Amino acid sequence: MATGSSIHDEMLAAVPHLRAFAISLTGSIDVADDLVQEALVRGLTKIDHFQPGTNMEAWLFTILRNQFHTRHRKRRREVEDVNGGFANQIAVLPEQSSHVDFDDMLTALAKLPFDQREALILVGAEGLSYEEAAKVCATKVGTIKSRVNRARSRLAELLSMTDDNHDPDYVVCAAVYGESPR
Repeated sequence: MATGSSIHDEMLAAVPHLRAFAISLTGSIDVADDLVQEALVRGLTKIDHFQPGTNMEAWLFTILRNQFHTRHRKRRREVEDVNGGFANQIAVLPEQSSHVDFDDMLTALAKLPFDQREALILVGAEGLSYEEAAKVCATKVGTIKSRVNRARSRLAELLSMTDDNHDPDYVVCAAVYGESPR
């Protein structure tokens, strides 16, 4: 059985990946940080439910995803600017092209259906296997593969990257982690 210290180390190691996934779900760094914090607190309080020998990161992704859906259901009827959509419309455009690329990527990701975006981020940006992503999303491996394939194709189309010179996985990773795609 893992020691308390190694469990905490595993949880800490997962934080950057949880944060990137939360940003892709929420579109807001502040909301994402709150979501990650909630997921970690919940993970710590429910640590007795974690099965040693399994993937801690995938377990935390599941908690984060469930927290996101819980929040979403609660706020479905609210009319507020949670994700900053109205504020983003009046924002000054960034001067550096990498910021424009990043914004283009976030905009394109936001246009994907939620299930496709989620699967693509888990597999393409977070590096989870199809099997792990299927567990996080509580679906079948074939469904995840299909969602990822459709998401990659649509993302390449939205970003006008239909030639062979662009790798959609690299573009997703670069956008999620704040780097400028090539």
